[in-house]
Amino acid sequence: MVKKDVVSFDISEREDHFEVFAQVSLIGNDLLVVLSGGNVHIGAIGMADPRPSLRDSRKISATSSVFTYIGHKEDVVVKAMSEGLAKRLNKKVVVIAGIHWDGLKMEEVEIIVELCDRILKRIIKKVGKK
Repeated sequence: MVKKDVVSFDISEREDHFEVFAQVSLIGNDLLVVLSGGNVHIGAIGMADPRPSLRDSRKISATSSVFTYIGHKEDVVVKAMSEGLAKRLNKKVVVIAGIHWDGLKMEEVEIIVELCDRILKRIIKKVGKK
């Protein structure tokens, strides 16, 4: 059952044989993003809270906290996405990520990070219209 104050949508980005999925939920004024790709699991969680910038209080920045399970590398993605969304949308944001492919080369990791960045931009574009 979906309540009227929760709006959800899905986004995905693909390059080569990699595809990253995002389940996005607007929960009241807050935002939840679940990222998955490859072998789906939970590797890291990032939370960001918008606040006035310390350098220029007229601008919005964000403070974040990240929890990463041992041996997982999704912390980079959840921190960047949660902070980026919180700053641009002025919303509290939680990002959960579980993205895994075996034996990735550095350039393949860079492709996956770029896919996540594309998703971030699409979320901003879609949510910013509301």
